[in-house]
Amino acid sequence: MTEISPIDRIFCAVDTPELDDALMLADLLAGEVGAIKLGKEFFTAHGPDGVKRIADCGNKIFLDLKFHDIPNTVAGSIRAALRLNCAVMTVHASGGPAMLKAACDTAAEAGEKRPKIVAVTVLTSMDESDLAAVGQQGSAAEQVLRLARLTEASGVDGVVCSPHEVASLRRELGDDFALVVPGIRPDWASEDDQKRIMTPAEAAAAGANHLVIGRPITRSDDPVSAARRIADEIAESVL
Repeated sequence: MTEISPIDRIFCAVDTPELDDALMLADLLAGEVGAIKLGKEFFTAHGPDGVKRIADCGNKIFLDLKFHDIPNTVAGSIRAALRLNCAVMTVHASGGPAMLKAACDTAAEAGEKRPKIVAVTVLTSMDESDLAAVGQQGSAAEQVLRLARLTEASGVDGVVCSPHEVASLRRELGDDFALVVPGIRPDWASEDDQKRIMTPAEAAAAGANHLVIGRPITRSDDPVSAARRIADEIAESVL
């Protein structure tokens, strides 16, 4: 865990339909964060060409499209995305073992440029009452662990999980399993719509590999200073 630098631990979420705003942030943050996370809002507006333009600013790309479909369709989607040379891509763990294996097998076609595949467990905007509303029995933590075990058994590199599941997943799944963690809010930032949150220092100390952080950086008057402040907090927590 300590081999990952504080900067490389930060995945900055830049999910906006405004290309000029995204390019400005990508240019500012090149070398200040480990990767730029681009999600469905950005991709729907600008597609592969938009992703390439963000990468051309000097950033690694975390393509967060959360593929979730039959195995053949997910494999085709991963294959189409390989030409973007992304560092990380996401799928939904609830797609099942065949879909997860298809995603991993297809990613491996990129050889040395293979992107890491991480699986989304339970969205950090959901709590127990939300899970109950969609028919999921048990706690969010139980569902996350169940899906994380399935993910590991299917050969996926890691999972996206809430900060509050990090410590238990690290104990259960070992040091080689990647934990990518949204729901991160520094003490000096607002909570917004996330329900299961933690500070960057707390999440890193618990065992998170990478922290997905958006608005505390992107809505700051000085995004570079905000990113550096977060990196400093992470560095202190993993010494």
